[in-house]
Amino acid sequence: MTTWITICDTCKRDDWNEAHHSRPHGEDMAELVEQHAQGRDVKTRRVSCLMGCKHGCNVAIQAAGKLTYTLGNFEPGAEAAAAIVDYAEMHAQSDSGQVPFRQWPQGVKGHFITRHPPLPESDES
Repeated sequence: MTTWITICDTCKRDDWNEAHHSRPHGEDMAELVEQHAQGRDVKTRRVSCLMGCKHGCNVAIQAAGKLTYTLGNFEPGAEAAAAIVDYAEMHAQSDSGQVPFRQWPQGVKGHFITRHPPLPESDES
């Protein structure tokens, strides 16, 4: 299964203002994540709003049949983008999507917001 990094390209951190920023922080983060993901075992896509506005620079790490994670509160920078892609690759290599804490890149620690179980494979519960 392909692990996707879904990046909110409309996120604005608390310090965003029209006078100093020409575009949302999410666009900056999306470009950086896309660059770091090139040639790696993950795919990226952008969406306009993950509804995590209080957490600025949100991403979701997801794949069919696996746990989904939402991460946020990132400064849009190369180190954060690299950590997100590294974590997503570990998610891709995991059967369930769960990555042991001791393996998490330092740059994602403290940035987890939600975890969602995979959807059932059938309509039966």
